[in-house]
Amino acid sequence: MKPIPVWMDCDTGTDDAVAIMLAHRLEGIDLKAVSAVCGNTTQQNAYLNTHRICRLMGGRYPVYRGAERPLMKPLHTAAEVHGENGLGDVELPLPEDLATPPEPAWDALYACAKSMPGELRLVPTGPLTNVAIAFIKHPDLPTLLHSVTFMGGSAGPGNVTPAAEFNFYTDPHAAELVLKSGAKLTMCGLDVTLQAYFTPEQLDALAASGTRAGRFVHDCNQRAWKALHKIGQPGFCMHDSCPVMFLAHPELFEGEMAGVAVETRAELTAGKSVTDLYSDKQFPFKNVFVLLKVDRTRFIEILTECILSIG
Repeated sequence: MKPIPVWMDCDTGTDDAVAIMLAHRLEGIDLKAVSAVCGNTTQQNAYLNTHRICRLMGGRYPVYRGAERPLMKPLHTAAEVHGENGLGDVELPLPEDLATPPEPAWDALYACAKSMPGELRLVPTGPLTNVAIAFIKHPDLPTLLHSVTFMGGSAGPGNVTPAAEFNFYTDPHAAELVLKSGAKLTMCGLDVTLQAYFTPEQLDALAASGTRAGRFVHDCNQRAWKALHKIGQPGFCMHDSCPVMFLAHPELFEGEMAGVAVETRAELTAGKSVTDLYSDKQFPFKNVFVLLKVDRTRFIEILTECILSIG
């Protein structure tokens, strides 16, 4: 079967790093490029972190710079979870031949999609700022893409406020634009990503494997695990690996079509993803396939195999 062409758009923090590693090693995925956006950390950190992950896993992919701030609000990063450098304050070397392509992320994405109309899968794992800018600048891009499978949103409670998930909260206006774009959308929100976690014992096993990649995944997630353990999480969630895994293994997931919108005006509920999944009143549209369940056991098995295969 022909590999699936994928473009990733990441605010490369700890779980984005694992998602990039998964896309690099997962059978059936053809990773074309990665673009960097602000979110978990600054765009500069995300850009450099992506290069660092490429060096760690021995992959050579174009890495493009994207937005340095959300569309209409100040940037607030997640250093308390991802560390000051975005990688849990684990230091990784940069490639010796680091080179920055001249095109901004949105133009490079458009050129790639235009070269393979109807084939390219876009996988954003951070705020949707780069995607929104690309859709604004290139209005035909949603029709050129096969689909957009993103990590973000929640049909239930949030994780950065009681109402909002981090990526939607960071740039709700970008999320709104993408949700209204007409692109084929799949949402990997907290409903499913909170089920896709490594237990502390599984992280320890990665470290004990003796591989560089296994040790890195263990070490970079220790800061986040301390924060999550305090609030009762059973493990460290691989939020951003979910959309990558879904493309190659949709059989591991369950979901439903729903109407999804995002709150951009209210103060208490800013960034809230509003769905009609559980309400009697339905939206007059069904614009997103919302993932709700994952086979956690098989998910972690495949993810672990891919990480350890990097060496």
